[in-house]
Amino acid sequence: QVPRTPENSMLQHEALLADVDDCSLHAGSVAFWWMGQHSFIVRLGSHTIYIDPYLTPSDSRRTPPMLRPDELANADYILCTHDHGDHIDPGAMPGIAEAAADAVFVAPRTARARMLDLSVDPSQLVSLDADDTYVTDGLKVTAVKGKHEFFDHDAELGYPYLGYVLEADGVTVYHAGDTILYDGLIATLSKWDVDLAFLPINGRDARRLKANCLGNFTFQEAVDVAGDIGTRFAIPTHYEMFEFNSADPQDFVEYLAAKYPDIETWVGEPGTRVTVGPAH
Repeated sequence: QVPRTPENSMLQHEALLADVDDCSLHAGSVAFWWMGQHSFIVRLGSHTIYIDPYLTPSDSRRTPPMLRPDELANADYILCTHDHGDHIDPGAMPGIAEAAADAVFVAPRTARARMLDLSVDPSQLVSLDADDTYVTDGLKVTAVKGKHEFFDHDAELGYPYLGYVLEADGVTVYHAGDTILYDGLIATLSKWDVDLAFLPINGRDARRLKANCLGNFTFQEAVDVAGDIGTRFAIPTHYEMFEFNSADPQDFVEYLAAKYPDIETWVGEPGTRVTVGPAH
């Protein structure tokens, strides 16, 4: 079993930013900080990448925001997977856009108007559809379609739910966004030799679907995705933020260990630095 990181190691605000900025990586390594839900900071190559930064305080949150929107000045890239409030955060995005004045924002083409409405500068916004690729400054971002219960494909704009494959410095990272398993996902991901995968585990059921809470992988499906794509390191995510839409990450850990013992994982407190090296 993988122990949880002690709460006193949780970093927030200035301490978290300092840890990110002080992070120096060896070639072929990647570091990440989970910020709760599906939010991550990733250091990949020379890049600081925020994925789905969910920063708005709420009484329904079980994990407090690790940062304020005005603290994201160190962002090089901000990736948003889809237009739900815990992924494209409407309360935080205008402040993020103001603070991250030099960052590139990446979001689904279907969410372009939404991002512009939330004060993202159009000159900083990259809009992708499934299979589109954005390449800049040693970083390659490829969009992978997601099926968030449904594809909800728009004939003009494309797929509204995306995951991202990030490539830099010899490392490949997959952030699944919100998705369930669908025919073709494994074949698509098998194009890459994925080193690190962030996989939602909160599952789905009729009760949540009736409440318009769209579902994701179960923990068993997330484990099988990790095994089928052969990733070296698989991180369970999208749990514990909301009481009504959570899962126990230890179920993922135990099933992964039983079925794919060569794949490593981590479960810990938000704001904790985790480094995955080439020889890990």
